[in-house]
Amino acid sequence: MYVCICHGISDTEIDDAIQAGAHCPDSLAARTGASTGCGMCRETLCERLAGKLSTAAVVA
Repeated sequence: MYVCICHGISDTEIDDAIQAGAHCPDSLAARTGASTGCGMCRETLCERLAGKLSTAAVVA
């Protein structure tokens, strides 16, 4: 599924960036380019990031 239509960034690419150390929306944008176009995907990025980080905290 595409998260960022402007740059064609998929949910898998976002998840990979989070796994590689992106821990805030700005670092996701820097690693992937997502949310640097129109910005409509920023909320989705934040939600996905929060979900992945909270899951990682529970597992750790």
